[in-house]
Amino acid sequence: MPLSPRGLLRERLPHAEARVANVELFFDLVFAFTITQVSHALLHHLDLAGALRTGLLFLAVWWVWIYTAWVTNFLDADRTPVRLMLFLLMLAGLVLSMALPEAFAERGLAFAAAYAFMQVGRGAFTVWAIGPAEPALRRNFLRVLAWLALAAPFWVAGGLAEGEARLLLWVLALGIEYASPFAYFWTPGLGRSTTADWRVEGGHMAERCAGFILIALGETLLVTGESFAGLAWDGPHGTAFVIAFLGSVAMWWLYFHLGQERGAHHITRSADPGRMARLGYTYLHLPVVAGIVVAAAGDEMVLQHPGGIAAPAAIHCIIGGPALYLLGLALFKRISLGQLPLSHLVGLALLAVLATLAHEMPVLALAGLANAALILVAAWEHVSLRGHAA
Repeated sequence: MPLSPRGLLRERLPHAEARVANVELFFDLVFAFTITQVSHALLHHLDLAGALRTGLLFLAVWWVWIYTAWVTNFLDADRTPVRLMLFLLMLAGLVLSMALPEAFAERGLAFAAAYAFMQVGRGAFTVWAIGPAEPALRRNFLRVLAWLALAAPFWVAGGLAEGEARLLLWVLALGIEYASPFAYFWTPGLGRSTTADWRVEGGHMAERCAGFILIALGETLLVTGESFAGLAWDGPHGTAFVIAFLGSVAMWWLYFHLGQERGAHHITRSADPGRMARLGYTYLHLPVVAGIVVAAAGDEMVLQHPGGIAAPAAIHCIIGGPALYLLGLALFKRISLGQLPLSHLVGLALLAVLATLAHEMPVLALAGLANAALILVAAWEHVSLRGHAA
């Protein structure tokens, strides 16, 4: 199909930020379901091996989403071919999400095939969609496609294998994909990319990632409400429900009060927005989203069993979720602040102390104190940054 010289690229106007298209938000709804599937997979496999396998699946889910966010940062999502590409990715994403809970059982091939199709198919479409007016950008995406195509056979082979062989092949495939940005996508005959080659629309990237965080938090609230609706409405369960709700609110406040706006401001005005996007959004948002997923699993365990002393698996989720979230946010905010925020470091220290006492603590008290640490950090940051907000 012939294209104009600029292909299907977004029109970039000076001093104007590209908006997130409605079809991009529609695409993200598939990943609301996927986040729930990851959280449920963790709940059903609470041993170390299960947690590691769920972690691998989560890394794959994040990678396929963030790569799509990078593509739509360059392509015009309101053009019909791009919309059709996103719809096809949504269909494959639903297959991936449905297969995820049994990815290490009988649905491994479905998961792997859907994942490889999304990565390679989107990459090939992007190379085609970039017009001849941007040869450097096309070479960049050719390099990306080469690395994704290198990993794809290992995904499919893992889906065909069983047991430990599947795990090893998928670790290798994911390792190839995660290593590629650090290798600057070096490809024989095409050379390597530089972060300066990626002229990212910073406001769009910030808004896309903020939308993903919002969807993950919203899905956590919906699952909490659905779980509580089917339980006894007594004091322990009601207390667990309120604690889970307050924890989600604290997470929202910590990300959206000023951090998200600062991140968008910083990347938009950066001399090297490609480097900032790769560090701040591709990598440092990983522990932020992972923290939401783990915290959601912890909330579910507290809701189902609000009485008695916290079990080890519950302790890991109740404390690990907020800790991952605070760590990721602290590293992300360091980009714009120039230093790690003291409030977040204090919050991490409080969670570390709480972890030493958790084995003798009632589960409701543990969950309440873990979320109280988040609320304290949010209040501290709100007070200390009031002048900046003004």
